[in-house]
Amino acid sequence: MNAELAIVVGLLAAAIAMFAINKPRMDAVALIMLTMLPFTGVVTVGETLAGFADPNIVLIAVLFVLGDGLVRTGVARRLGDWLAAKAGGSETRLLALLMLVVCGLGSSMSSTAVTAIFIPVALRIADNMRISPSRLMMPLSFAALISGMMTLIATAPNLVVNSELIRQGFDGFQFFSFTPFGAPILALAIVYMTFASRWLSSTAEEAASGRRRPRMADWIDEYHLSNREHRVRILPGSMLAGTTLAAMRLGVADARLVAIDRNATLIQPESSTELRVGDILYVDVFASETTAAEMRRQFGLEELPLTGAYFSDMSQEIGMAEVIVPATSPLAGQSIADASFRDRYGLTVVGLRRSSAAFDGELQHEDLKVGDTLLVIGPWRAIRNLQQATSDLVAFNLPVELDDVLPVPGKALQAVICLLIAIGLMVSGVVPNVQAALIGCLLMGLCGCVDLNSAYRSIDWKTLVLIVGMLPFSIALERTGGVDLAADLVMNFVGGAGVRVVLATIFAITAILGMFISNTATAVLMAPVAISIAEELGLSPRPFAMIVALAASTAFMTPVSSPVNTLVVTPGRYTFGDFIKLGVPFSLIVMAVSVALVPWLLPP
Repeated sequence: MNAELAIVVGLLAAAIAMFAINKPRMDAVALIMLTMLPFTGVVTVGETLAGFADPNIVLIAVLFVLGDGLVRTGVARRLGDWLAAKAGGSETRLLALLMLVVCGLGSSMSSTAVTAIFIPVALRIADNMRISPSRLMMPLSFAALISGMMTLIATAPNLVVNSELIRQGFDGFQFFSFTPFGAPILALAIVYMTFASRWLSSTAEEAASGRRRPRMADWIDEYHLSNREHRVRILPGSMLAGTTLAAMRLGVADARLVAIDRNATLIQPESSTELRVGDILYVDVFASETTAAEMRRQFGLEELPLTGAYFSDMSQEIGMAEVIVPATSPLAGQSIADASFRDRYGLTVVGLRRSSAAFDGELQHEDLKVGDTLLVIGPWRAIRNLQQATSDLVAFNLPVELDDVLPVPGKALQAVICLLIAIGLMVSGVVPNVQAALIGCLLMGLCGCVDLNSAYRSIDWKTLVLIVGMLPFSIALERTGGVDLAADLVMNFVGGAGVRVVLATIFAITAILGMFISNTATAVLMAPVAISIAEELGLSPRPFAMIVALAASTAFMTPVSSPVNTLVVTPGRYTFGDFIKLGVPFSLIVMAVSVALVPWLLPP
């Protein structure tokens, strides 16, 4: 080992050590390596920074934007709801379905793209099912990596190995040549992650529970709002038609108008709003059902069904928030009716809590006190305005449902079409993958699914810096002879061994190299070595090339083995050790399956 190689290996070992102890954070480690590598003289500053112009880095950034378009338009939410519904509350069934869907999609498009798209889907499912995101993030990354073992075009290493076979005059692989190996590995992965993912849950779940925000369902129970919601339509001849809200009196104690639905458009109630025939009123009535029925009969109102508890089926338009009356608020001492909440804030008070108990009496004439907690309901835009524009009240608790409010409702179809166009261009190979993704991103912008501000916010810049910081190691190891040294050691070590031992050795070296350099670079370096070994042994090179391709996709062992793993580190709240703990055993399983199946299905 020469001095330059020793220095590069030393820096690599230092980076791995810092990753392992998680200090400093991973993107900071990457920046340290970017700074230190040029001092070795093996690579230049320009070469260390070239990763920022790497098409794959740009592709990852653009894929974040495509994924955000699916989130903003509601596609991710619907897909998550579908998966959760099919799972039927079973975490095991959910995990299996998620891995099957991710692997299926990844077999025909970039695994990194699939991961970026499904991260918000999995996070939503985890939140709805009250499970830790760590239970789903690593199974998601494993499934995306295994998708590279399914088809010829699923991942770049497959194409690299196939091209090397053809270049050296051998028959290449067919489109589904990889499927007989990938399918059983996926089945084993589902079984493995069903049990192994539980090893990750305790710390993450404790962190999640400590920060858990309330849901509107929690407040419905806490403030005893069940059976108070009414959805009614103004019929022809109703005395309410043509009257303003200021003049409207429903004749029921403590009846409050929450919102008005006019021609499928939600209207924020104001004193000057004039009611019309056909308007649908969302009303909170703190009274018996008999009294509410009398109100409908007296004022010519038709009762309409509600599909969610206390307007929760309208959570895209109608929200809730808890606000507190501060000591400096002029509202202290006033009754809720005198405070004119609707005129001031566009919101309706539906609950009051003093100390730890919810107030069960009539609210409208209750005097407010400093420290009172009020539950208000109304359009989300009014809640945001209250949060930003008033010192009379302090909005201190916002529900989880706020995160699910779609910035761009009604454009899910356009987002899906844009994504399908991008995928179609990637699969066809008409344009490079990064260009196809950029076309899809621009189309989403043209359709209004994303805008420039949301696009910049959606990109995980820490992930990009981490990947860029590790890329120069592949150049440094190649230039210092590290790769050639490894190839020579393989030749010396496997001289007279059996075929399966040779295949296992090639698999292990490829997988270990993939821990430190990109799997595409690993395939480029190991494919000719494997084919050369096959020729020296007088055997067919196809099983040796296949073992390299499968090993290149076995990037489960560290968070920097693949961009797929790096993407899930933050949402899964993983440490370097989590990947070691789950990834190393499963990599050994994949190696055993591959070494058993490859000589059988592709006789040497």
